[in-house]
Amino acid sequence: MSESIDVSVDVVIPVYNAPELTRRCIDSVVTHLGRSIGIIFIQDDASNTETREMLDSLSYPQLHIYHAPENQGYGKSVNDAIARSRAELVLVLNSDTEVRENFLPLLCKAFAADQKLAVINPVFDNFFRYAVDRYQRQPGGYIKTYRFKGYAFLIRRDLFLALGGFDMQFGRGYYEDTDLGRRLVRQGWRMGVHPDTCIYHEGGASFGRGWSYFLLMKRNRALYFSRYPEAQHNILVVSGQYTLAELPVQLSNALECMLQKGEGVNWLTPVPLPQLSCYPMRNSQASFRMIVKQLMRGWRRRDKRITTVWILPGVPAGLRFLLKLLVRMRHLELREWPEDQPEFAQPLPDPQRKIPAGPALKQDATGKQNSE
Repeated sequence: MSESIDVSVDVVIPVYNAPELTRRCIDSVVTHLGRSIGIIFIQDDASNTETREMLDSLSYPQLHIYHAPENQGYGKSVNDAIARSRAELVLVLNSDTEVRENFLPLLCKAFAADQKLAVINPVFDNFFRYAVDRYQRQPGGYIKTYRFKGYAFLIRRDLFLALGGFDMQFGRGYYEDTDLGRRLVRQGWRMGVHPDTCIYHEGGASFGRGWSYFLLMKRNRALYFSRYPEAQHNILVVSGQYTLAELPVQLSNALECMLQKGEGVNWLTPVPLPQLSCYPMRNSQASFRMIVKQLMRGWRRRDKRITTVWILPGVPAGLRFLLKLLVRMRHLELREWPEDQPEFAQPLPDPQRKIPAGPALKQDATGKQNSE
């Protein structure tokens, strides 16, 4: 792959302990991205002595290492490091990732092709539950998504700073990336993942998966859904063999509007759909087993539960009966289109209703962001 790109790119790596994984990450960035990037900003978030000494022993000329005097958390570390960059784009990498190819030319090509693209992820192993070729490609080859993930992402630096970066209310981390994604969508920006790129992601290296992790996740999940309650909704659509192109425009637009708000859409059809509009729209083969599985999930997580069921024309009588029975048992909302109504004329949520924009942000003389 050509290493030539036409924009300036810096790299930011927030670090907290895990010296071996961190060293592997830094080495891989220099090896595979070194000729395509400018500065590598290492933001050490008050790591232990072993990690600090490892960082100070590195001799790569591109490295700019900053040791924070106290633990600030992932969001603050990234915000501070990006503020020191002067590049047009910034690649932010978790310290437990490993670069195995130069994916920057493809990501930068997507930015050049779509001026409303704000941020894009390379994918990691098993990122897509379904085959990549089932998702519609956008200009530049990327796949549209409404769920931004912060493990590795390339973002427009000026836009990140204008939005105030990651919100400090999320503390050490988790859900600050999802929150930023919602704010980007509300401002009319697009987010993407590029299926032709790949990065390795270890996961959980800094904070592990212990009790403190679960408490932090629970706390930040509650904070996120208090801001975006509609994102807890999940729609189960069951239909005959319709494709996206065969759906009435009003219905397909309504599904897109729900995805924009962070809602989940799970579509069951007699055979798998050849194409899906965006990640994370999901599609599976309709069956008694799959319907029960979908409607009985989420006992421990409210945001995982199906909240609304849409029954479109073409559903066999047996499955239709089962759906209605389970909907009553679970006290869910039901929208049903009769078999003799193929035009889907029943009123739907207005797909043209704009998602409310977040507050405009400005910076005062000290660089602090204030809403107005």
